[in-house]
Amino acid sequence: MASGPSRPVEYHARIRDLPSAERPRERLRDYGPSALSTAELLAIVLRTGATRESVLALASRLLARYGGLVGLARSSFGELCGEHGLGEAKAAQLQAALELGKRLTSAQPEERAVVRSPQDVANLLMADMGLLEQEHLRVVLLDTKNRVLAMPEVYRGSVNTSQVRVAELFREAVRQNCPAIIIVHNHPSGDPTPSPDDIEITKQAVSAGELLDIEVLDHLVIGHQRFVSLKEQGLGFP
Repeated sequence: MASGPSRPVEYHARIRDLPSAERPRERLRDYGPSALSTAELLAIVLRTGATRESVLALASRLLARYGGLVGLARSSFGELCGEHGLGEAKAAQLQAALELGKRLTSAQPEERAVVRSPQDVANLLMADMGLLEQEHLRVVLLDTKNRVLAMPEVYRGSVNTSQVRVAELFREAVRQNCPAIIIVHNHPSGDPTPSPDDIEITKQAVSAGELLDIEVLDHLVIGHQRFVSLKEQGLGFP
């Protein structure tokens, strides 16, 4: 009886089987961390791979599955533990390393991004939010010099006036004593044209900001490689 075509066998080289010049730790030692790819840096954090999967292959798979470091940083401890090749120890190592990166950024205010225009905000978030499959709403927190302090996600789902609580938009701004914020959300359709709900939420946020002495500088809607500034369009702003 003729057998069907055999399934190709995939081999994943172990790190110790690679030439020393191609091993991530040795490359970091010889050339510095900036010379390594994100997958190589992640492989150093994880240290070991899984059965039939090298640590480099594991790192690459995680980056692809979660859409890069931003997606990994948003994942929960439980989600990471559920991944093949990750247990509690590796999940803890990964989350600790990502948290250190966040704290380093916040500890160096002179290197924070400065927002001078809607395009600056779009440059910060377009790649992350432009291809999301559902609506996400984030708030860009700014200091007195319009430097970005943080960009927390405050809502995920249908962004409309019946779902979004305006108080949530200001929670972190109040906690961090921010003088100004910018609201940003995406349209999964790819069309960034503001909806009536988008305009109404903007009106409510501007009014609430006046009471809290926190200025709402803008509300951006992000689509596929496009964005609309409601402030520039005069929508929802006095």
